[in-house]
Amino acid sequence: MTTHGILLFAHGARDPAWAQPFLATAERLRQRVAAQGDTQVSLAFLEFMSPTLPQAGAALAAGGCTHVTVVPLFLGAGGHVRKDLPQLLSELAQQYPAVQWALSPAVGETEGVIQALADSAWALAHPNA
Repeated sequence: MTTHGILLFAHGARDPAWAQPFLATAERLRQRVAAQGDTQVSLAFLEFMSPTLPQAGAALAAGGCTHVTVVPLFLGAGGHVRKDLPQLLSELAQQYPAVQWALSPAVGETEGVIQALADSAWALAHPNA
């Protein structure tokens, strides 16, 4: 049986409260995929927080995932997404060649997130509307 992994990847921060929206995102995604049984969801951070991408990737590989999609939880594809992340994925691919590692676009570049940001900005600017 092929097990799919979804590895959410965020920047990380020194303040633990910063991670709350990302932890909530991971939990909502876990709830969404719970019925499928063959999908595992993990959240990893570039710096300051754990697990790191190599740690989370190793855990998914050890958990039987044969295909892992890495989803950058970034608003845009800056240097971390364009340079650092592909290097980290290359290292994971070398360590776990039986796993197919796929990199998705940054979530902030998707139409759904762009619309949600616009809707949220409108609602914040017009709280009584």
